Amino acid sequence: MASSAFDPTLALDPHLAGRLDFRHRLPTQPPLPPGRHELGLFPERDATLVVPPAIDPRRPTPLVTLFHGGGGSAQKILPMLEGHAQARGFLLLAPQSLFPTWDLVIAGNGPDRERLDTALAAVADRFLLDPARFAFAGHSDGGSYTLSLGLANGDRVTHMIVSSAGFLTVQVQAGAPRIFLSHGTRDEQIPIDRSGRRHARLLREAGYDLTYVEYDGPHAYNPDVIARAVDFLFAEGRRGDGD
Repeated sequence: MASSAFDPTLALDPHLAGRLDFRHRLPTQPPLPPGRHELGLFPERDATLVVPPAIDPRRPTPLVTLFHGGGGSAQKILPMLEGHAQARGFLLLAPQSLFPTWDLVIAGNGPDRERLDTALAAVADRFLLDPARFAFAGHSDGGSYTLSLGLANGDRVTHMIVSSAGFLTVQVQAGAPRIFLSHGTRDEQIPIDRSGRRHARLLREAGYDLTYVEYDGPHAYNPDVIARAVDFLFAEGRRGDGD
């Protein structure tokens, strides 16, 4: 993991380093009604937005962007947080990788970063987003993507909910997002010693506000732990490590 904050004067193309172009702004289009919506941005593997009934488009609304695992889809990953979005009143965006998993896993930041920028802009055009709760979340490869892209954009991403991430790849760091990291102790696909525990150590050493939770389970997100992660998103101040 890089040791310095993002410096726009560096020779490295910021897009190749995972930097997003997204900026908060006032909406220019009417809001979408409650429900699941395909955003109509891409001819294949479009992004999905969940709009809960309680959303008031005149008020700043939290947004969680949820990344699926390898071989996954928006439909497969949405159950991880959709019920919480409905209950807590936050927008839930589920983009999809162009290929079976995220570009960063295959070869580096590319079309998926561009597509994410497009999807975030489309949501911001229709809803006033809360810059204090602008979160990334994901499981497995989606957790790795959350962790890597979130740290590169921590001047915009305020919170990260990371489940069973396999790797952490960061060329630049920016800001100081709060991180909820969880991993199953019986994960045979991505063993915890070389992933969750290693990531927790690196993040602590780098000074991030980290909540780290281990749970008795395989390579699958744990609903009770995800509920704690949503509480973390809406809590004020530092939470510290879990058990």
